[in-house]
Amino acid sequence: MGSDTVRAGRAGDEAADRRREQRGWYFYDWACSVYSTSVLTVFLGPYLTAVAESAADADGFVHPLGIPVRAGSFFAYCVSASVIVAIVLMPVAGAAADRTGRKKPLLAAAAYVGAGATTGLFFLDGHRYLLGGLLLVVANASVAVSMVLYNSYLPQIAPPGERDAVSSRGWAFGYAAGSLVLVANLVLFTAHDSFGVSESTAVRICLASAGLWWGVFTLVPLKRLRDRRTAPAAAPVHGWRQLAATVRDMRGKPLTLSFLLAYLVYNDGIQTVISQASVYGSLELGLSQSTLITAVLMVQVLAVAGALGMGRLAHRYGAKRTILGSLAAWAVILAAGYFLPAGAPMWFFVLAAGIGLVLGGSQALSRSLFSHLVPPGKEAEYFSAYEMSDRGMSWLGPLLFGITYQLTGSYRDAIISLVAFFAIGFVLLARVPVRRAIGDAGNPVPDRI
Repeated sequence: MGSDTVRAGRAGDEAADRRREQRGWYFYDWACSVYSTSVLTVFLGPYLTAVAESAADADGFVHPLGIPVRAGSFFAYCVSASVIVAIVLMPVAGAAADRTGRKKPLLAAAAYVGAGATTGLFFLDGHRYLLGGLLLVVANASVAVSMVLYNSYLPQIAPPGERDAVSSRGWAFGYAAGSLVLVANLVLFTAHDSFGVSESTAVRICLASAGLWWGVFTLVPLKRLRDRRTAPAAAPVHGWRQLAATVRDMRGKPLTLSFLLAYLVYNDGIQTVISQASVYGSLELGLSQSTLITAVLMVQVLAVAGALGMGRLAHRYGAKRTILGSLAAWAVILAAGYFLPAGAPMWFFVLAAGIGLVLGGSQALSRSLFSHLVPPGKEAEYFSAYEMSDRGMSWLGPLLFGITYQLTGSYRDAIISLVAFFAIGFVLLARVPVRRAIGDAGNPVPDRI
């Protein structure tokens, strides 16, 4: 009896330590999601474009490094440049984390470089478009690298049976923080005269506050997460050679690659809906900017409930079935969007509500399902490939959207064309035998997956 009591007490202590570490892990989503919502989605694009236009010549061009760039394209080019930088850095950081076991210092470095660059956006005014572009590249690449390291903790802090719920709570924390800060930002932006500041100053405060928020709340995961030391491994490989080495290793896990291909396809559809919904709302439906910002906020709030609710569905029906159900729901939502009447904000809000309810769960459960397919000891390296699928490869959707509009002149046709990504992703995911894939990766198979 004595040994049983000791074992039970030890198990209880381990469970308490695990829950404490999980709660710390949630807070990195809480910290960095504000950057994605307030900075990248809402404020920085229009503001940086306006700064670039103020610095443009008579023909509307700016000349970074002597290269003529249309001012209206500068923001998009900077985002593309940040993706290229991230693609180089993510596999290197992931392999270094796995090789040394020292994820936390790398996470801290990526987080505080990104938070510092975001806070520095306060100084983006006048004609300083180059400063804004540089800070955007640094911040966007940093958040991508930090997410590789953050995601790679999931298999280590949550046993298989808890992973869907833990991943869903992390996404819910992120969307909750994004909603909270966006509300405060919108109050300052819309009532800037009441606060005695100009509109541009209000935007710069909103941008900088996201960086401060990111930096302050990153202290929580850095305090609670712990490193798992690993045995010394081979000498490090850098740059594109590391990416090639990661891909070669993944070729030995073809079922993991099959899931990643399915995720690449349907996530491309998700990211395109997120980026193009406002274009559809403003140019096809004739909705105001305030309506579109309110819809963004609604998506953020409902994504919290969606992530938690779909986490519970996964506990009952399995992650794969729940993701497949969400992809079917995405297709129905886009089909409904095709028939939305112009000049009717209420129906656009209904569409936004549907997107919010499936958005968080689709992303959270995809992350947790992939975590089962990663060989032990290669979490960060494999999550670098996952993060590249998430951030670096989402170009086919916007391309199809643009080509469809160019050929038809209709944003309705462009939005309905995106159903193809969810249909193809559904078929590809349905064909992945996830139980066998988990076993092939060397991981225990959960009772329900």
